[in-house]
Amino acid sequence: MANECYFTGKKTTFGKSRTWRGQAIKKGGFGLKPTGITRRTFKPNLQTLTAVVEEGGVTRAKRITVSAKAIRMGLVVKPLKRKYGYTRDQKQG
Repeated sequence: MANECYFTGKKTTFGKSRTWRGQAIKKGGFGLKPTGITRRTFKPNLQTLTAVVEEGGVTRAKRITVSAKAIRMGLVVKPLKRKYGYTRDQKQG
């Protein structure tokens, strides 16, 4: 799914937005009444980036959608930007 965090599973949730009208009873009015109740969405802060992911026992770089909270928590491992960083690991492996 595109709009879901790869690690935390965060996705769009739904709620309501309420508009209140009237004067509070303690201020001498008849109380607050909800006048407009509309549906709204709460969207997570999702970022698309390249990360090192393990799939089927094989680790490789892949483009995934991740929430900003997962990035701050350190769940995302980014790949090396240059290819020559892997040569030592490849020779040993």
